Amino acid sequence: MPFKKYLIAGLLIWVPLTITVWVLHLIVGTLDQSLLLLPAAWRPERFLGFAIPGLGAVLTLLVVVLTGVVVANYFGQRVLGFWEGLLARIPVVKSIYSSVKQVSDTLFAPNGQAFRKALLVQYPREGSWTIAFLTGAPGREVAAHLPGEHVSVYVPTTPNPTSGFFLMMHKEAVVELDMTVDEALKYIISMGVVTPGGHHGGHKR
Repeated sequence: MPFKKYLIAGLLIWVPLTITVWVLHLIVGTLDQSLLLLPAAWRPERFLGFAIPGLGAVLTLLVVVLTGVVVANYFGQRVLGFWEGLLARIPVVKSIYSSVKQVSDTLFAPNGQAFRKALLVQYPREGSWTIAFLTGAPGREVAAHLPGEHVSVYVPTTPNPTSGFFLMMHKEAVVELDMTVDEALKYIISMGVVTPGGHHGGHKR
């Protein structure tokens, strides 16, 4: 039926475009809230008479980049060390800050390996397979209570891989895939529609 064919063709154009615009609008709108941290007399709309969408996002980006420039030199490292030492003396703040910093260092460090390899695992039950990511190995205290060698695995949800489940699985129970982390993420986000080109299942660890 031509109508159905044209309808689907139109949806394939507008759905991803609309979602992309919506996500960008959400991100820019959130970052624009950073302007509220400025005193009312310093805000751009006070001088211009109107608000400029995205100005807060640009300001946030500049602050992040300038912060990176500052901490990249010796003086900045000393200031950062002093600041972290100060936070380490505050009991509750210490635990929160150190935990968040460890995660952010793992995720954003240039040599970080938050998702090291793409895996195939049986989840949520035996015989049902899904894509997961190797994140490391269980800590010494946990590993002491596990029989055999285990690995730490993150099982993302679909189509939003930022939420998921942390599992510790036996090393022999996971299958290492011959695909990159980026390809695996695309595979998950597309709910299996976008298959990794030229890559097939891998071998057992």
